[in-house]
Amino acid sequence: MVASVLRAASAVARMAASSPCKAAVVRGVVARPRFAAAAAARSAASGQSLRQARTVCAAAATAEPETFQYQAEVDRLMDLIVNSLYSNRDVFLRELVSNASDALDKIRLMALQDSEEYKSGTDLEIRIRADKEANTVVIEDTGVGMTREELIGTLGTIAKSGTAKFMEAMKEKKDANLIGQFGVGFYSAFLVADKVSVSTKSNKDGSQWLWESAAGAHSYTIKEDAAADIPRGTRITLHLKPDATEFSDPAKLESLIKQYSEFISFPIKLWVKTTKSEQVVDEEATAKAQAEAEEKARAEGKEEAAVDAVQPVMKSVTHEEEQWRVQNDNKPLWVRSPKSVSKEEYDAFFKTTFREFIEPLGVAHFNVEGTIEFSSMLFVPGMAPFDQDRSLAKSRNIRLYVKRVFISDEFDEDLMPRYLSFIKGVVDSSDLPLNVSREILQENRVVRLIRRQLVKRSIDMISDIAGREDKKEYAAFWESFGKFIKLGCIDDADNRKSLAPLLRFSSSAIAAEKGLTSLSEYVERKKEGQTQIYYLAADTRAGAEASPYVESLVSKGYEVLYLTEPIDEVAVQTMEEFEGLKLVDVSREDLNLDDSEEDKAALQSATEEFKGLTAYIKKVLGDKVEKVSVTSRLTDSPAVVVASKFGWSANMERIMRAQTMGDARSAEYMRGRRIMELNPQHPIIQSLKGKVELESREAKEQVQLLYEAALLAGGFMIESPKDFAARIYQMMEQQQQQQGGSNGGDGAAAAAASAAPAAKKASAGGAKKAAGGSKKAAAKKAAPAAEPAAEPVDPEVL
Repeated sequence: MVASVLRAASAVARMAASSPCKAAVVRGVVARPRFAAAAAARSAASGQSLRQARTVCAAAATAEPETFQYQAEVDRLMDLIVNSLYSNRDVFLRELVSNASDALDKIRLMALQDSEEYKSGTDLEIRIRADKEANTVVIEDTGVGMTREELIGTLGTIAKSGTAKFMEAMKEKKDANLIGQFGVGFYSAFLVADKVSVSTKSNKDGSQWLWESAAGAHSYTIKEDAAADIPRGTRITLHLKPDATEFSDPAKLESLIKQYSEFISFPIKLWVKTTKSEQVVDEEATAKAQAEAEEKARAEGKEEAAVDAVQPVMKSVTHEEEQWRVQNDNKPLWVRSPKSVSKEEYDAFFKTTFREFIEPLGVAHFNVEGTIEFSSMLFVPGMAPFDQDRSLAKSRNIRLYVKRVFISDEFDEDLMPRYLSFIKGVVDSSDLPLNVSREILQENRVVRLIRRQLVKRSIDMISDIAGREDKKEYAAFWESFGKFIKLGCIDDADNRKSLAPLLRFSSSAIAAEKGLTSLSEYVERKKEGQTQIYYLAADTRAGAEASPYVESLVSKGYEVLYLTEPIDEVAVQTMEEFEGLKLVDVSREDLNLDDSEEDKAALQSATEEFKGLTAYIKKVLGDKVEKVSVTSRLTDSPAVVVASKFGWSANMERIMRAQTMGDARSAEYMRGRRIMELNPQHPIIQSLKGKVELESREAKEQVQLLYEAALLAGGFMIESPKDFAARIYQMMEQQQQQQGGSNGGDGAAAAAASAAPAAKKASAGGAKKAAGGSKKAAAKKAAPAAEPAAEPVDPEVL
């Protein structure tokens, strides 16, 4: 008995899964198949036959109209889809157009097996029409359509995809990879519509069916559509919400089609109004011209019968016409073979797609097949964006497509590292693990493989630009995007060796007006036996050229790279070496100049000679320096302060101190130890050597002044500019006093010379005063004539 009951239950369950009703109807509610099987089992146990169960199910299927309830879980999921799943409601049109494209793909694949499928029509297209007065949007396709059972199975169950089921049936065929695999794309219609109607007709069913449901409703209805105006396909009518009236504007729909569905393989036609103009005869103007011609003829005495008819006067008349216009004329270049695409087509695509007005510097077009399959086109822009300050912000330069349907341009960080964020392009893949709303790209092996390929192709494309005969092209690239390549040397350890040859720097061997040099060119010019690449970080090229660190190097014929941008030093330090040559900072201690044995012996001798001076300077400076030594790196400067092997250099210390969010404690911790090196050949050092034994205050002040001057010359910041200035002023005063004491005789003569003009001026004034008195006396005596008084004598003449 138990076995017979189980067999009956199993049979009824199979019948419920395959029959038109799909489930037993219990009290007007569609129950789940397992409940129907249990009910049938109970009926069989009580003596009811399977034939009676089939009769009950068939009776339920013929009721019209029928009302079906969503399952409790589905009802909740519907609310999540409408309110939470999609963050941008503009994507509703993308989802519905993608579903329509799938339906067209299905009928085309089915027609390849059976040409009878095309008897209901051969046109494969998508038509979209907006009605502002009715506040509706209609999306119609001539695809495969749906039967009544398929309506219940797909639109009555969330996440049950007709496309996925079709793919399972066609899994042997490689071209059956369609778009709508998640089964929730249709419900995006409720983002903008409060009511949705679906009219559909399939070749497998003689009737046209109408499915209707409202936003927030717990049920949907299906009935036979009396219109019966669809030969084959599906028509979806969206009754827009009050806050979604903007989507009833054809211009808005056109922009959405261009954004998301421009490269769908089937034509998308939009019902639009167009203004046309045509030339027609202006009756009034023509009659007036004829009257004037007749009047002229009469004035000339001609008969009216002899007057020829004038040429009709034309006018332009405009009128509006409504018509279907194809919106996706552009063809996706990336699906074509790279050999069949011309440079003009690449340039036009780049300018149109990315709103650029300059041709790209480079193009990489490739198709990857194997474990994963995707197509891509990458472009190097011809110039940097105007908002260069935001160049390292989140970019939107990689447009992601799935089967030619635009998904998003916000996955740059997943598909490209930030140092290649300036690369623009498209990626089309059906293997990407998108979530159901297609708004989140999940991290997995497929994403990593695609990212690796994009990075490799981008670097190859840039290397191709660098290897061209016209060096101006790469110079233009470097001016715009050179900082990104340096950032790549810091961030991308795996591709550092590929990026290193792309770097460019100023050099002591290349004049400033001749541009920059590469590391490869440096290696070609290096001295025989040279084992290191020398560089110096500074604010400007002029500052680097005047630095004491490069005096001896340049004089000996070594080439030094000048790193003049803040990112340069970090980028070079991460590389460590290039083609077997170690990269060395000349501002660090233990600089190896590949000296000869004779030079090394001379340095050792000078070290012994100035041992007392170095010890004295270390004693005076104390903890300010780690040690004091004699060096051969200087030729013109008396001393220099170098950084230790570890810690920040002078240039980096200055950069980090200038950071807005810099930490003073970490800056002190990272600051390198300072080492003072002396030039034993310089007169100042020679003079200072003789003052050490005196232990005078003057000697200590000179040591402090020498140290602080060396700090400034090396690019370091001195701790107390005020004390440094005071020492300068004191030295100037002492020099002035010494000059005054040594030139005592000259000073007296100068004082006498300065006093002489005053004396002469005083005597001239007295003479003038005396002369005035004589004149007055003579006038009183009425003298007949008086001799003129003597004129005052100009001191300069004397």
